[in-house]
Amino acid sequence: MDTTTTAKPELDEDTLRMARQVFHWVRTGELASLQPLLDQGLPPNLRNENGDSLLMLAAYHGHADVARALLRAGADSELANDRGQTPLTGAAFKGAVEVVRVLLEGGAQVDGTGDDGRTALMMAAMFNRVDVMELLAERGADLRHRDASGMSAREAAQKMGAEDAAEWLRERG
Repeated sequence: MDTTTTAKPELDEDTLRMARQVFHWVRTGELASLQPLLDQGLPPNLRNENGDSLLMLAAYHGHADVARALLRAGADSELANDRGQTPLTGAAFKGAVEVVRVLLEGGAQVDGTGDDGRTALMMAAMFNRVDVMELLAERGADLRHRDASGMSAREAAQKMGAEDAAEWLRERG
């Protein structure tokens, strides 16, 4: 029996420093710094220690131009992080309407879910992001979807005290 294991190669400090810099540029929306690396073949689905992809971080931090560039470079709009969250749910949580629009145009599934069964519309409802809810509804989001625990978007909004979102959903049945 062979008991040898294949060791993972150690990354040198320069590589780690560069990776940290790339993630910083994405979080801060520095497309001018990031674009040359994408043009040179930087993997657009690069992920950090939490499984957050570059696209997830761009979405979460509201950088539509960076999200658009990552999608053009081949980023996967459905790549979930270690918590099962997609870039679309991250953008919906933050209320980043333009990022939501970019992600939908880039192939994100309007009713995509993680293991918890929550859609972007449900996330937007929970945090009272009515403008995001309106966009998602225009793009065909299922207003009656229930998550893995059986909770609807309206119930989730009510539970979170998101009164405007709960009322918006009530008005639409």
